[in-house]
Amino acid sequence: MSNIRVGHGFDVHKFAENRELVIGGVTIAHDFGLDGHSDADVLTHAIMDALLGAAGLADIGTYFPPSDKKYKDANSLELLKKVQELIQEKGFTKIINIDSVIIAEAPKMLRYIPEMKKLLAHILLIDDSQIGIKATTTEKLGFVGRKEGIAASAVCLIESDV
Repeated sequence: MSNIRVGHGFDVHKFAENRELVIGGVTIAHDFGLDGHSDADVLTHAIMDALLGAAGLADIGTYFPPSDKKYKDANSLELLKKVQELIQEKGFTKIINIDSVIIAEAPKMLRYIPEMKKLLAHILLIDDSQIGIKATTTEKLGFVGRKEGIAASAVCLIESDV
């Protein structure tokens, strides 16, 4: 008998000067990066929280607290690998799919999405066809519309045999 679970994750970071913009593991040319303790990769963070939640585990702040200096400027893809290991230890050996949305007024994400999918799939040991990434704006509304930051949302399905 299989056990299929759904998880949801959301993350947001404000723009900051003198930082690289990293989304889905891809460094994107932009005037600003995102402010955060790690590399502030909102997409990868949303995916991590979705996976952790589906497995009934705590959020990423519990496993990678911003108070811990070893995660300062950490590569979120390395943290995602640790999340993948955590959900496997919990018995969730199969990621069925991940669907996500990047919410940003700028920069435009479309040309970066194939590389994001490839990197994320490689880390999670799944096919990139199992990952959906879309990008949207807020039609100039709110903090995203004012180009103050970027948000991301993700849902996932995972399965265990226990």
